[in-house]
Amino acid sequence: MDLFVERVDVWAATIEDRPGALAEVLGILQDAGVDLQFVIARRTPEAPGKGVVFVTPLQGDHEIRAASLVGFNVTPSLHSVRVLGADRPGIVADLTRKLAEGGINLRGVSAAVIGTQFVAYLAIDSLDDSTQAIELLRKA
Repeated sequence: MDLFVERVDVWAATIEDRPGALAEVLGILQDAGVDLQFVIARRTPEAPGKGVVFVTPLQGDHEIRAASLVGFNVTPSLHSVRVLGADRPGIVADLTRKLAEGGINLRGVSAAVIGTQFVAYLAIDSLDDSTQAIELLRKA
Protein backbone atom coordinates (compact mmCIF):
# COMPACT_ATOMS: atom_id res chain seq x y z
CA MET A 1 0.00 0.00 0.00
CA ASP A 2 1.24 3.47 -0.83
CA LEU A 3 0.21 5.44 2.26
CA PHE A 4 1.02 8.81 3.74
CA VAL A 5 1.15 8.35 7.52
CA GLU A 6 1.85 11.05 10.09
CA ARG A 7 1.26 12.01 13.71
CA VAL A 8 -1.10 14.96 14.15
CA ASP A 9 -1.92 17.14 17.12
CA VAL A 10 -5.60 17.22 17.98
CA TRP A 11 -7.03 20.31 19.65
CA ALA A 12 -10.17 20.21 21.81
CA ALA A 13 -12.57 22.75 23.26
CA THR A 14 -15.66 22.49 25.42
CA ILE A 15 -18.75 24.10 23.92
CA GLU A 16 -22.29 24.69 25.09
CA ASP A 17 -24.84 22.10 23.96
CA ARG A 18 -27.13 24.56 22.17
CA PRO A 19 -27.94 25.57 18.61
CA GLY A 20 -25.17 27.66 17.11
CA ALA A 21 -22.43 26.95 19.65
CA LEU A 22 -20.36 24.89 17.23
CA ALA A 23 -20.92 27.40 14.42
CA GLU A 24 -19.69 30.23 16.65
CA VAL A 25 -16.46 28.46 17.59
CA LEU A 26 -15.75 27.34 14.03
CA GLY A 27 -16.59 30.83 12.77
CA ILE A 28 -13.91 32.33 15.00
CA LEU A 29 -11.38 29.89 13.58
CA GLN A 30 -12.57 30.70 10.05
CA ASP A 31 -12.19 34.43 10.70
CA ALA A 32 -8.61 33.77 11.83
CA GLY A 33 -7.88 32.03 8.52
CA VAL A 34 -7.67 28.51 9.93
CA ASP A 35 -8.01 25.81 7.26
CA LEU A 36 -9.23 22.78 9.21
CA GLN A 37 -8.85 19.33 7.73
CA PHE A 38 -10.85 17.46 10.33
CA VAL A 39 -13.61 18.28 12.82
CA ILE A 40 -15.49 16.04 15.23
CA ALA A 41 -18.08 17.42 17.65
CA ARG A 42 -20.28 15.57 20.11
CA ARG A 43 -22.25 16.00 23.29
CA THR A 44 -20.59 15.00 26.53
CA PRO A 45 -22.99 12.78 28.49
CA GLU A 46 -20.80 13.10 31.58
CA ALA A 47 -21.37 16.90 31.52
CA PRO A 48 -25.01 17.66 30.63
CA GLY A 49 -25.40 20.89 28.68
CA LYS A 50 -21.88 20.66 27.28
CA GLY A 51 -20.24 19.32 24.18
CA VAL A 52 -16.71 18.91 22.90
CA VAL A 53 -15.21 19.74 19.54
CA PHE A 54 -11.94 18.29 18.24
CA VAL A 55 -10.06 19.89 15.33
CA THR A 56 -6.84 19.50 13.39
CA PRO A 57 -4.60 21.12 12.31
CA LEU A 58 -3.86 24.39 14.04
CA GLN A 59 -0.61 25.81 12.75
CA GLY A 60 1.35 28.90 13.66
CA ASP A 61 1.03 31.39 16.47
CA HIS A 62 -1.87 33.31 14.87
CA GLU A 63 -4.10 30.23 14.53
CA ILE A 64 -3.19 28.88 17.96
CA ARG A 65 -3.85 32.25 19.60
CA ALA A 66 -7.28 32.54 17.96
CA ALA A 67 -8.16 28.98 18.97
CA SER A 68 -7.04 29.50 22.56
CA LEU A 69 -9.41 32.48 22.85
CA VAL A 70 -12.37 30.11 22.40
CA GLY A 71 -10.97 27.41 24.69
CA PHE A 72 -8.96 25.12 22.42
CA ASN A 73 -6.00 23.28 23.87
CA VAL A 74 -3.83 20.58 22.37
CA THR A 75 -4.88 17.24 23.83
CA PRO A 76 -1.71 15.68 25.25
CA SER A 77 -3.52 12.46 26.17
CA LEU A 78 -4.94 11.94 22.66
CA HIS A 79 -2.34 10.53 20.30
CA SER A 80 -3.60 10.67 16.74
CA VAL A 81 -2.22 9.28 13.50
CA ARG A 82 -3.54 10.39 10.12
CA VAL A 83 -3.40 7.96 7.22
CA LEU A 84 -4.04 9.03 3.61
CA GLY A 85 -4.10 6.87 0.51
CA ALA A 86 -5.96 5.43 -2.43
CA ASP A 87 -9.35 4.01 -1.50
CA ARG A 88 -10.22 0.39 -2.07
CA PRO A 89 -12.65 -2.03 -0.45
CA GLY A 90 -11.42 -3.16 2.96
CA ILE A 91 -8.62 -0.60 3.35
CA VAL A 92 -9.55 0.34 6.94
CA ALA A 93 -10.00 -3.33 7.85
CA ASP A 94 -6.49 -4.01 6.52
CA LEU A 95 -5.00 -1.07 8.43
CA THR A 96 -6.64 -2.02 11.72
CA ARG A 97 -5.63 -5.67 11.24
CA LYS A 98 -2.02 -4.63 10.71
CA LEU A 99 -2.11 -2.58 13.91
CA ALA A 100 -3.74 -5.42 15.85
CA GLU A 101 -1.02 -7.81 14.67
CA GLY A 102 1.53 -5.30 15.98
CA GLY A 103 -0.20 -5.18 19.38
CA ILE A 104 -1.63 -1.66 18.97
CA ASN A 105 -4.94 -1.00 20.71
CA LEU A 106 -7.09 1.76 19.21
CA ARG A 107 -9.10 4.27 21.27
CA GLY A 108 -11.08 5.27 18.20
CA VAL A 109 -11.15 5.43 14.42
CA SER A 110 -12.68 8.00 12.10
CA ALA A 111 -12.43 7.46 8.35
CA ALA A 112 -13.94 8.81 5.16
CA VAL A 113 -13.60 8.53 1.41
CA ILE A 114 -13.49 11.50 -0.91
CA GLY A 115 -13.39 10.57 -4.58
CA THR A 116 -10.68 7.96 -4.98
CA GLN A 117 -8.83 8.79 -1.74
CA PHE A 118 -9.42 7.85 1.88
CA VAL A 119 -8.39 9.53 5.09
CA ALA A 120 -8.38 7.86 8.49
CA TYR A 121 -7.64 9.34 11.89
CA LEU A 122 -6.55 6.74 14.43
CA ALA A 123 -6.70 7.57 18.14
CA ILE A 124 -4.01 5.61 19.94
CA ASP A 125 -3.35 5.11 23.66
CA SER A 126 0.22 6.41 24.01
CA LEU A 127 2.97 8.30 22.24
CA ASP A 128 5.07 5.13 22.06
CA ASP A 129 2.17 3.20 20.52
CA SER A 130 1.56 5.98 17.98
CA THR A 131 5.23 5.85 16.95
CA GLN A 132 5.00 2.08 16.55
CA ALA A 133 1.72 2.42 14.61
CA ILE A 134 3.34 4.85 12.19
CA GLU A 135 6.20 2.43 11.60
CA LEU A 136 3.82 -0.50 11.06
CA LEU A 137 1.60 1.42 8.63
CA ARG A 138 4.50 2.85 6.65
CA LYS A 139 5.62 -0.73 6.02
CA ALA A 140 2.10 -1.77 4.93
